[in-house]
Amino acid sequence: MTLASSLGLLASWPYEQETANWILQAQGQDLGNLLAVAVLVLSAIGLRGGSFLAERVWIGTLAYPLYAYVVYAFAVHFGRLFLVYVAVLGLVFYTLIAARPALNPRPRNDRGRARFAAWVLIGTGALFGVLWLSEVIPATITGQAPSSLEVAGLIVNPIHVLDLSVVLPGMILIGVLALRGDGKGLSLVVPALVFSVLMGLSIIAAMVLIVAAGDPSGLPPMVMVAVVVGTSLAAIVALERRSPDARREAAGPELRQQYKDA
Repeated sequence: MTLASSLGLLASWPYEQETANWILQAQGQDLGNLLAVAVLVLSAIGLRGGSFLAERVWIGTLAYPLYAYVVYAFAVHFGRLFLVYVAVLGLVFYTLIAARPALNPRPRNDRGRARFAAWVLIGTGALFGVLWLSEVIPATITGQAPSSLEVAGLIVNPIHVLDLSVVLPGMILIGVLALRGDGKGLSLVVPALVFSVLMGLSIIAAMVLIVAAGDPSGLPPMVMVAVVVGTSLAAIVALERRSPDARREAAGPELRQQYKDA
């Protein structure tokens, strides 16, 4: 990820066949990727130390490159980084498969504490769902592709595909399950919020680049996404605040042993 994103930011050839708009969006994603690498390493260190929070941050951070590299692999013209994109996508996919069964269940008595975080996920999923559908449905009715596709030089927007089919329904489902006190839903709240924060920061980076290039249309989505990122961070802090933190410390050796066995 570090190699591909650094080259995407510093070299001209990785995106030489893309439109100006899609280059800026890809470079915004590259900035988000470098941040994700740092979070991934730090959370992995905390995970080996037995931290419950680090475990959930690690899972959520892994979900971010899974999403990002599906976009790179399918929506960036074939080039010298193609196999790097595919390799990252495969590594992340199988790491998530291996890690998911070891994800520690969250106590059901966390249901009340998770209420705000659950509503943040539901609200985020609904907000972006309405936003994307407001672009896709009129285009579907008229039979004319959305103008954003022409600007980006795409035949279809992979972000619409991933968000409307998997990500946004998943956020809403996790939020609903958490509100019901379901253990799986409660366990996935923080990973989903971490994914939302990292993805939001990469969108903000892309919008900053677009605005800096002289296109003010990036300002409204940048402000909207900044609100989502801030709210998601607040939800993580509210959910993970513990006093005292003895339960997590006591569980540390058991968590370390689980990952050693895996």
